[in-house]
Amino acid sequence: MNVDRVAKALRGVAGDKAVLTAEADRAPFLAEWRGNYTGEAPIVVQPGSVDAVAAVVRCCAQLGVPVVPQGGNTGLVGGSVSGQAEVVVSLNRLNAVREVDAINFSLCVDAGCTLAAAQAAAADADLMLPLSLSSEGSCQIGGNLATNAGGVSVLRYGNARDQVLGLEVVLSDGTLLSALQSLRKNNAGYDLKQLFVGSEGTLGIITGATLKLAPAPEARLVLWLALDSHAHVLDAYTRFRRAFGATMAAFELVPDIAVDFVVRHIEGARRPADAPVHALIELHGGRAEIDRDAVLAAVSDAVDAGALRDAIVADSDRDQAALWAVRHNISDAQRPEGASIKHDIAVPLGALQAFIKTATERVEALVPGVRPVCFGHIGDGNLHFNLSQPLDLDREAFLARAPALTRTVHEAAQSLGGTISAEHGIGLLKRDLLATQVGPVSHALMRRLKESLDPDGIMNPGKLL
Repeated sequence: MNVDRVAKALRGVAGDKAVLTAEADRAPFLAEWRGNYTGEAPIVVQPGSVDAVAAVVRCCAQLGVPVVPQGGNTGLVGGSVSGQAEVVVSLNRLNAVREVDAINFSLCVDAGCTLAAAQAAAADADLMLPLSLSSEGSCQIGGNLATNAGGVSVLRYGNARDQVLGLEVVLSDGTLLSALQSLRKNNAGYDLKQLFVGSEGTLGIITGATLKLAPAPEARLVLWLALDSHAHVLDAYTRFRRAFGATMAAFELVPDIAVDFVVRHIEGARRPADAPVHALIELHGGRAEIDRDAVLAAVSDAVDAGALRDAIVADSDRDQAALWAVRHNISDAQRPEGASIKHDIAVPLGALQAFIKTATERVEALVPGVRPVCFGHIGDGNLHFNLSQPLDLDREAFLARAPALTRTVHEAAQSLGGTISAEHGIGLLKRDLLATQVGPVSHALMRRLKESLDPDGIMNPGKLL
């Protein structure tokens, strides 16, 4: 790439201030937040409008320069990392809330709008954007959709894909696909918007989205369950899923080792209960739907039946936040414990106990003393099977075993009908494993789709496929 020539052309379509070439200016856009990947793009562009995004992509297409779309750069699989001869196109400046439609229960936002800002816009209208992630203060809507983010409320509201009514996308030649309609029923041909959800920027750049909103729940309850085993966790899930029905928004698994880490390393954190394993439930609904006395009765029945040791029922905002803080701080609390090898798998619920047992036994056989930290979203079968380094093994020696450990975890998930990627995406990290997950026919169709929409291969090259 002739950097000076490309930078000059991009300044001509996006403006001088939008094009960053100095090392210090580019640095925040090059490092993945976990430190696993470092980008090398000599140019970063921050277009200030949708038209400018289209013009930048058109310019890059004409010059044969690949582009790497980037949102909040909070991804976990290297999907927003750039190469030496690529241009990073950051959506940071496209951060407006375009419209909140309280009658239609919908929200239209720029792709660079943070998830927290979109949530706040919905809340101002006494509505709720159900998507909820630990990184919501910095992750952006475009990235959420490009990776089909999941989060803690999938059980009631679905993944990011399920929140989308319409999309606006800049295609690989700079053409703008404007399909921001807010219809809930539209059976006119192919559902093109869903091609771009989960595509990780390899088919186009999402610049805007119309999203579904839900009524803000009149009542919320959070329950912390203390349990004896993973079998008891599954029993509690099925028991309370039947009892609470559609009001169950979240059911999270929290192992005791994770509680230990959080209490040890997160200031102000307190241990909710003593047990080998824990679960966190959140209920959403109208006042008539969530009856605290009925919830307490269901918990009491479960304790009497030996299904759980104990439970905390929290209805104040403060108590609910304290319980959720334990769950949300697990990843941060792992860092002081040394290197962590992370996995994002999902298995059918009926296979969840078998997966945890099998994967744990296999990784412990490979690396004695390894400390599995298995937490996640029980309601949709999504587990984060993270591995903290043994206390008697140094960081580099442990990380050298990462390929073997990861292969073992993925094989255990796939053997039980599961997936190697539940909500984080494929990116660079799992690109070479995708064919084994989806099979040859699906993989070939994905390649044909990529070639059709991006014939010159300039959109986020080397990612996903």
